[in-house]
Amino acid sequence: QKQLQQLRRQTAHMETLAVPMMLGSAHRPLFRTQSSPASTSLTVCLCLVAGLVYDSQMLKHQCTCGDNSSHPEHAGRIQSIWSRLQERGLRGQCETIRGRKATLEELQSVHSERHVLLYGTNPLNRLKLDNRKLAGILSQRMFVMLPCGGVGVDNDTIWNESHTSTASRMAAGSVTELAFRVAKGELKNGFAVVRPPGHHADPSNPMGFCYFNSVAIAAKQLQQKLSANKILIVDWDVHHGNGTQEVFYNDPSVLYISLHRYDDGSFFPGSGGPAEVGSGAGEGFNVNVAWTGGLDPPMSDAEYIAAFRTVVMPIAQEFSPDVVLVSSGFDAAEGHPAPLGGYKVTGKCFGFLTRQLMGLAGGRVIMALEGGHDLTAICDASEACVSALLGIESVNVLEDLIIVVQRRSPSNLTELERICREEWEKLPRYRCAKLVASYPRRLEAVIAAKGASTKY
Repeated sequence: QKQLQQLRRQTAHMETLAVPMMLGSAHRPLFRTQSSPASTSLTVCLCLVAGLVYDSQMLKHQCTCGDNSSHPEHAGRIQSIWSRLQERGLRGQCETIRGRKATLEELQSVHSERHVLLYGTNPLNRLKLDNRKLAGILSQRMFVMLPCGGVGVDNDTIWNESHTSTASRMAAGSVTELAFRVAKGELKNGFAVVRPPGHHADPSNPMGFCYFNSVAIAAKQLQQKLSANKILIVDWDVHHGNGTQEVFYNDPSVLYISLHRYDDGSFFPGSGGPAEVGSGAGEGFNVNVAWTGGLDPPMSDAEYIAAFRTVVMPIAQEFSPDVVLVSSGFDAAEGHPAPLGGYKVTGKCFGFLTRQLMGLAGGRVIMALEGGHDLTAICDASEACVSALLGIESVNVLEDLIIVVQRRSPSNLTELERICREEWEKLPRYRCAKLVASYPRRLEAVIAAKGASTKY
């Protein structure tokens, strides 16, 4: 900490090279002129510290039945990750920032007032609000009785009258606070160990364990309170982030890219097909890498790396974002049964993908935990991602992973190529012809790195 303070004093006179501060300041604006050949000179981050955020209040969001075994989204998820980061010495290398509850105004930048008051208030803080307005809204509440004996807003999403609103607001506020600290140049990048997740929550409805869309709220706040002109959201949770897509579907200043299991709309939540590319001014700024074909075989590192090389990174590099937000669900990781994912992505692969994203926006990457329910898998993946954010070098995943080509069906290549072509056809502004033409060569490079057969 002393060395950090000394470094900050030494670099104080170079503030004008850092990321912009609040709107109206004398610092350079967050956006860069896309055509400027010197634009990369503005992406240098002088700080050396990655940030972590976590708060024990998020542990209290638990089903009133008291039995976590029937609820895959439980407090042990973030407890386990936080403990793993401590055991590996990673927490000590990061700056831990204080979490906070999102304000009602911040929540309403994404969600309707009704939604915010329904799910963002508990008996204690309702005393401070307008009881006349609340009375009408609270009378509209609808809950279901769960098989375990607890209460939920649907069959999956549990509700705890005393603690769910606080935990959900803490998750959203903590992600937003971390995003602000990174965007203002106070931290290099960061990882938010938060729950409940958020990317399924749309402006008016909770679903899929989610109440408030933390990443979308952080993006809106960066737009409104810091001059963030272009924000990239990458969502690699195995389930499509239907809520995030809906929030920014018409917004050309937010590029949303999701990689998820789709299976022609039969996998939860059923949205996120390749043809969903945005509308109006936002057309072309919504990209779904929608895996289909089920689990024969399951998607794994090879497919995710190839998709990043051929779809995600080329589009992201051309978009040239100011900040990168990652809906970092780890339920595509090996260890999750078919109903919760069924894919075989390794923790090392998630670390590799994180390093790829760090090449964007001057390294301003903010990751927020979404799904992921196998404790070993999510701990391995979180460790790999935080290590990447810290710049800890590990063996390159392309050299370290064994890709057994002979065990893979040729249909995988056909499927990935189809997805790529569909995406590029929908996004002509991203020089699709050039990149589609180079697709086979790019995939061969992935396989050739292992010296494997190119008859993939």
